[in-house]
Amino acid sequence: MRGPPLLAAALLLAVPAAAQLVRDRPALTLAGARIITDAAQAEADKRGLKVTIVVVDPAGVPISLRRMDDAPLPGPEVATGKAQTAARFGNSTAVFEQRLQKEGQLRYLSFPVAVVASEGGVPIKLNGKTVGAVGVSGATGQEDGLIAAAGIAELEVQLSKSK
Repeated sequence: MRGPPLLAAALLLAVPAAAQLVRDRPALTLAGARIITDAAQAEADKRGLKVTIVVVDPAGVPISLRRMDDAPLPGPEVATGKAQTAARFGNSTAVFEQRLQKEGQLRYLSFPVAVVASEGGVPIKLNGKTVGAVGVSGATGQEDGLIAAAGIAELEVQLSKSK
C-alpha cells in the first residue's frame, strides 16, 4: 500500500531537480520570421535593392529564406552565414567586420563553422537572450544591416502590441 503514495511523493520531489537539468530557451517562430522577412523586403523595395533575407533560430538553423527576384546568386549562402554568425555569437556581424578591418580585408573565416564578418547579420534578442537572427545579402554591408534592422524593428513593434 505504500508503493503508490511513495512514488507520487518521489515524483513531486523530482520535479525541481528535473527543472534544473533542462533549460527552457525561447526561440523565434515561423510567424515571427515572416514578420521580419516581410518588413525587410519592404525596406529593400523602398531602397530599390534586390537582396536575400534569411532568418535563423538561436542555433543558426534556418527558419525562413527569401531571395528577391534578381538578387545576386550567392545571396542565400552569404545571408545564411551572416545570420548564423549573429545567432551563434549573439552579436552583430558588423562588430566582427570592424575588428577585422583593423587587420585587413578578411571577411569570411572558418573554424570549424563559418564566421561571416560583414555587416548585415543581426541577432534578435528578447529579454537579453538571443532568440534568432536575421542575415541579409545583396547590397552594400551597410544597406544589408539597415534592411535587417528594419525587419527586427517591425518584429519589436508587433511584440509590443501583443503585450
